[in-house]
Amino acid sequence: MKVLGVDPGLTRCGLGIVKSRSYQNLEMLGVGVIRTSTDLELHYRLLELERELTVWIDEFQPDVIAVERVFSQLNVKTAMSTAQAAGVALLLAARRGIPVAMHTPTEVKAAVTGSGRADKKQVATMVQSILKLESIPKPVDSTDALALAICHLWRGNGDARIAEALKNEKARLKVLSR
Repeated sequence: MKVLGVDPGLTRCGLGIVKSRSYQNLEMLGVGVIRTSTDLELHYRLLELERELTVWIDEFQPDVIAVERVFSQLNVKTAMSTAQAAGVALLLAARRGIPVAMHTPTEVKAAVTGSGRADKKQVATMVQSILKLESIPKPVDSTDALALAICHLWRGNGDARIAEALKNEKARLKVLSR
């Protein structure tokens, strides 16, 4: 399974694609950042994000797109621009029929480090270790995108298996109740 992690942002949108051969055998296929100029009007920045994300989706053909769930208690302006960038990824996934998973920063930190309170350096160090990378990808947005993909491969697959088991159990109970 290939997961495209998207750490949404208007100025820097982190991207990371991770392939799973097994639970413990993950491989980074690509990592990068889409940058848009603050000199551009919002609609042109979103268009640039759409163009670049399309290139990544075409090149890597992900099975799932994992996007960071927008959360901000303090800065509404930042939350809005992050949400707008996330919306571009969600729209492209819908157009292509690619499933989307949304994970909170706390879920990602917990999946990758074991603690939902881990700092950026701890997450980056674990991403480097898990993917057996020679160095930590820069900037941090790209590392966060890889962490999202890892989180989904580890957590999302388990959630999907639980949902499938529940569906099968409901079907079994329905047959038994006849």
